[in-house]
Amino acid sequence: MTTYDYIIVGGGSSGCVLANRLSENPAHKVLLIESGRRDADPWIHIPATFFKVLGKGIDIHPYASNPDKGLNGRPSIVPQGNVLGGGSSVNAMIYIRGHRNDYDTWSQMGCEGWSYDDVLPAFRSLEHNERLNGQFHGKKGGLHVSDPRHRHPLSEAFVQAATEIGIPHNDDFNGADQAGVGFYQSTTHGGRRWSSAQAFLREAEKRPNLTVLTERKVARLLFEGQRATGVELLDGATFRASREIALTAGAIATPKILQLSGIGDGAHLAALGIPVIADLPGVGANYQDHLEVPVQGETREPISILGHDRGLRAAGHMLRYLTSHRGLLSSNVVECGGFVDTAGTGQPDVQFHVLPVLIGFVDREAEPGHGLSIGPCYLRPRSRGWIRLKSADPREQTDFNANLLSDPADIETLVRGVETAIRILDAPALAKLVKRRVLPKPGVEKDPEALRDYIRQSAKTVFHPAGTARMGRADDRMAVVGSDLKVRGVEGLRICDASVMPTLVSGNTNAPTMMIAAKAAAFMTGKAISG
Repeated sequence: MTTYDYIIVGGGSSGCVLANRLSENPAHKVLLIESGRRDADPWIHIPATFFKVLGKGIDIHPYASNPDKGLNGRPSIVPQGNVLGGGSSVNAMIYIRGHRNDYDTWSQMGCEGWSYDDVLPAFRSLEHNERLNGQFHGKKGGLHVSDPRHRHPLSEAFVQAATEIGIPHNDDFNGADQAGVGFYQSTTHGGRRWSSAQAFLREAEKRPNLTVLTERKVARLLFEGQRATGVELLDGATFRASREIALTAGAIATPKILQLSGIGDGAHLAALGIPVIADLPGVGANYQDHLEVPVQGETREPISILGHDRGLRAAGHMLRYLTSHRGLLSSNVVECGGFVDTAGTGQPDVQFHVLPVLIGFVDREAEPGHGLSIGPCYLRPRSRGWIRLKSADPREQTDFNANLLSDPADIETLVRGVETAIRILDAPALAKLVKRRVLPKPGVEKDPEALRDYIRQSAKTVFHPAGTARMGRADDRMAVVGSDLKVRGVEGLRICDASVMPTLVSGNTNAPTMMIAAKAAAFMTGKAISG
């Protein structure tokens, strides 16, 4: 059995950061195991073509929950990156850290060292912001963050329309104040996607002390007593870790691996015939995700990006992109949006994702014609679900109960978000371009019952599962890891992905997940973060 100092399970957003920082010391022998393939598909690296990657379905894993009462019996389909770079290789590249209060809340919940002031240096250490600097931004990290090279007229019109209803403009959602609307910065560089693999793994892969395995799945962890000593793959291969194992497989796969390894609710594992290593009932519990609801308008003129991926127009876009890395293909498509306080609490509770096209989802065909889509998304859900094993067979799907919209407060937040999006759609800058609203159908917003039914029927994930192995105090029975990310009750094992978030952050989760990995690396190596 080959022995490494560190084994990292999962080559996604956090795994690539961790592989880089652990292998900086040539004395460390590091193994990174990724279940997906290498990020060689050229569509991954052209920002606007991430829809093609999602559509092909090769580099994603489409997890499906049980039929969900909160979604009118529909399952929640949650595509997750299954490729080097993980979510950062297939997402819309929006660079958002969340709100200061998210992290201060974690600290108040007993996560010592995770307040906003504590995590800011880790964010800065990763970031190479091409416009911003100073107190809130870094310039020396590997993760390029840049302004959009392309601004679609419908995106411009959304920002102007939002300001017309009184929402302030904001050109830095990661600065002093998150609230407002504007264009998102994205993890792109020179007109290309800058994934975690590109930012951190490409450099590390040149080091002889890092081994990367792809298309290999971990079945379970191996233990000697209470110490994690290695991993067993689905194909039967085993590898040994002399120092530590880090789980970075994501908030759906990580709790599955833990339970298959004997870490979870003791009674449940015993009933499945799995020897219990650590009785931690919080494993798989506390599942959270961001949901959004479509508000869409059909435009008077054919000005959306519909059809631009076919024929001569597609060829023209590609020619411009190949010669300049500019134009539509350099766009992350979700170019603009913002954060709005719809409840009057002083902190945004709704985020908007805006696309210059009418979009559908895996369980809903797109509306015909040209138009734009505004997606109001709640930021801090109260509903909680769970992920549990059905059997001890690692090849079997889990019992995934997302339990979305089970808390009425989540519905009401989306109601306010939809109402605000409709006001934006009706504001002068968009009203002159939009012929009619197509979703929700006009009049639905005036019928409270119909509007709430529309939300349950159309809400969809924005791919931010979190919280299934959460961090917390030592006396918190449902906490799985401590503030140092070590798994309770065992030795030699940490969790370093979005699973550890006690509560979802207010925004896209890619950057916060990389931040968690940066802090994990500091814990594991003892090397202070220089941010």
